[in-house]
Amino acid sequence: MKNLKITLSLLILICISSCDDFLSEKPDNRTEIDTPAKISELLVEAYPQMSYFEIAETMSDNVFDSGMPETLANNEQNYNWLIQTETTNIDTQAYYWDACYKAIAHANKALQAIEELGNPTSLNPQKGEALIARAYSHFMLVSLWSKRYNPDTAASDLGIPYVTKPETELLTKYKRNTVAEVFDFIEKDIEEGLKYVTNDYKEPRFHFNVNASKAFASRFYLVKGDWDRVIELSDDLGARPEGKLRDFSTYESIGVEDQQLKYGSSNVETNLLIVSANSIVSRVYSLNRFNLSGIGRPEIFGGTTNLFGKAYYYNFYSSNGSITLFLPKFYEYFKYSNVTAGIGDPYVAEVLLSNDEFFLNRIEAHVMKGQIDLVNEELEYFLATRTPTYDSTTDKLTEARVVAKFPVVPDEYTPFYTMTPVQTSYVKAIAETRRRDFIHEGLRWFDIKRFNIVVKHETSNKPVNILVKDDNRRALQIPLHASNTGVELNPR
Repeated sequence: MKNLKITLSLLILICISSCDDFLSEKPDNRTEIDTPAKISELLVEAYPQMSYFEIAETMSDNVFDSGMPETLANNEQNYNWLIQTETTNIDTQAYYWDACYKAIAHANKALQAIEELGNPTSLNPQKGEALIARAYSHFMLVSLWSKRYNPDTAASDLGIPYVTKPETELLTKYKRNTVAEVFDFIEKDIEEGLKYVTNDYKEPRFHFNVNASKAFASRFYLVKGDWDRVIELSDDLGARPEGKLRDFSTYESIGVEDQQLKYGSSNVETNLLIVSANSIVSRVYSLNRFNLSGIGRPEIFGGTTNLFGKAYYYNFYSSNGSITLFLPKFYEYFKYSNVTAGIGDPYVAEVLLSNDEFFLNRIEAHVMKGQIDLVNEELEYFLATRTPTYDSTTDKLTEARVVAKFPVVPDEYTPFYTMTPVQTSYVKAIAETRRRDFIHEGLRWFDIKRFNIVVKHETSNKPVNILVKDDNRRALQIPLHASNTGVELNPR
């Protein structure tokens, strides 16, 4: 535990560098970035250092009305798919928007500096990291603030501004690219960046190392529907990635705090990219009314939801008598700016990319290629690592078992591409597996968007709020301060 705490403390210190105030300076007053060391230092800031987890999670079907008398305003607004009125606190939509564009600006400045130094091959690792980081932040922005990717409408759907040059003015006005344009830019940056990324870091899991870059690319190509590319990127995992997935059995004998520390540790093999987020996500389970609740837990985590009909490894806890529940994933480190006054900022080590997601992406791509025998082997292996009483002789995954457990419901899963009934059952099985494995982390929301799943949110003494298919509220509304500078609003 002590070593894990030291690791987290180092992560916080690494992420709070002298470049932190870079974007608050007028462009002409900024420090000259003219050495490899300065470029590397700048790239520490090329990652969004705010959290989207609570935003995306609360919009999904993983949350319920717990009945608590009070909640944070932004929690209720997320639950009802509304723009947030709170814009000055962490864990808000506006803050995450700003965090992404701040990260993009640092990546762009690094790329400009590399170009001004003559693009030497010695700086290829920094160039690759900057390109992948720029692609990642734009991908997160378009995933949250635009309609889902659909090649039939992407050329006219509003995307987000894709910024490729450092600002030359303190306040720059940007026009929104289309979703198609944004995806083309992202793909270009990904493919160029993959040529250069490296594992040559003192702490590789705090950077876009090779596997983290491939895992992000697989998420992008899964959304785009390029199954061959997803499989190609994940070939190193194979059908049985032994030792590379999260070993939940090792969490059984340790306390809650140690579980939180371990989940986001750089020593855990599955964790590919970790960021230190300025966030109170570790507190929201006792602060937010709309969360995973004791009432809602059986719907998602009841024993029969497992494909083997058995209980999961996931152990939940509560700080309020099971009104709301949490899986120990986030350990908060509070950095004091004034110890006497008790003033400072909370930080949490968040796992942005993992082998667990990477492997599930691979399995889904195999479904879409019709390779069901291989899918059975891979998905059984994954689920076995989540099932404490798994028996390899009796818990065999078969097409009949998957179809029976996840029958096709007409008009439930409607991606932009067609699926056979068998593919639909398997895709639903994988999506439901992903839903449970990444509880609290927001990934469920992105599956809801790409599969166009209907979500119903119930609130006591109010009509049921239904997010229907293609509902405009599936795209977050542009933050007020951005629309005030000319960024076009989403339709409502």
